[in-house]
Amino acid sequence: MSSGATVRNIWLVARREFAERTRSRAFVASTILLGALGVAVALIPLAVRLADRATVLGIAVSAAEPGLASAAAGTMGTVLNGQAGSGGTATFAFTVYGDAVAAASAVTDGRLVAAVRIARGADGGLVFNVFSVGALASDKAQLLQVGAFAVGVLDWTRANPGATRPFVAPSFSVADAGDAASGAAGGAAFDAADYASRRIVGIVLVVLSFLTLVFYGLWVASGVVAEKSSRVMELLISAATAGQLVAGKILGIGLAGLTQVGLVLVPALLALVTSGRIGDALLGPDSGAGASLGALSPGLLLGFVVYFVLGFALYASLYAAAGSLLSREEDLQTVALPLSIPAVAGYFPAVLALSGSNSPVIRVASYVPLWSPFVMMSRLAVGRVEAWELALSLGLLALTVPLVALFAIRVYRAGVVMYGQPPSPRVFWRAIRGG
Repeated sequence: MSSGATVRNIWLVARREFAERTRSRAFVASTILLGALGVAVALIPLAVRLADRATVLGIAVSAAEPGLASAAAGTMGTVLNGQAGSGGTATFAFTVYGDAVAAASAVTDGRLVAAVRIARGADGGLVFNVFSVGALASDKAQLLQVGAFAVGVLDWTRANPGATRPFVAPSFSVADAGDAASGAAGGAAFDAADYASRRIVGIVLVVLSFLTLVFYGLWVASGVVAEKSSRVMELLISAATAGQLVAGKILGIGLAGLTQVGLVLVPALLALVTSGRIGDALLGPDSGAGASLGALSPGLLLGFVVYFVLGFALYASLYAAAGSLLSREEDLQTVALPLSIPAVAGYFPAVLALSGSNSPVIRVASYVPLWSPFVMMSRLAVGRVEAWELALSLGLLALTVPLVALFAIRVYRAGVVMYGQPPSPRVFWRAIRGG
């Protein structure tokens, strides 16, 4: 068969699948449901801001100078918690740590919100380095800076009873806790507002990717089962090859999926903007919640589209292969759960990556083709990816997709003649072997 005829057959199958899916009631209902879910996820930051008003934030305090950490923790606790008691702002719980690296590790592990490391500068003033991974909002960082100034004033007063030395205002900076946990002397400049924005956008993209890839994969499987149960597959396989049918189905349903993703993203992004403005109006300005769309860069959108397309091709191939081995739509639930397990297994490390964790387990998970559409998207959203890691992840995923597609075509071709057989491991194994 010529290449022109192959492309034409693939396009005819794809156009049929696209039209059938987008005109169905299931497409309309699922679009409304996913759109509502996307809006709900986008409104999570507003709910967090409301809940954060009554949250006690754990802060570690460490200093090389004896007694300085204890004195600073006591002063900041008195100043800030006293202010919280009268003004209604968040309460801080300060814990003294003897080791700055251990304090930063407590932050990266999620046990504390931030770690404050205090040092003595050459001019005699205090230097406050705050380490966080995004859980510390900008307004809370400003309160800590107020507490740091109070510590600096009392420290100057104790050291200079006669005020012989001029007062030096404490320096204050916020850095990435990962650098402190690794023992680095300093830390890369860290914008808490930008990190919060990235995490919000990342939640929307990861949840949307997870739900749509699994959902559209089931569409592919159900379409194959319906054609097989009605004997339509026998007519189709006589007019086009198994490879053309599989490719057409994946292309058509994939385009329907991208269409739905676009329809879902629009209200979700509008909700992001609206929630920030509502939060600013009710709770006061907070740059960490008001500019979430700033994190939605063209590069991140491109990464989402690439991972969505490749991830869909991978999962759709697996679902098409599984569906071709079934003879009744009632049997679809038999393979739906096993095929969704890899996606669920990749979703959990993706959520951990959004919290700022960059452990070896998460980095390895972002290279695994079945998980990278979720985990690597999380890492891209929060900006914790090296160029070689992205190249490795995309390379492995792009290499796996055609291999799985060839496997799916082989199973699909064998599944055409398998009517009335239960979806047992033996049936799967016979299809894989081509017998």
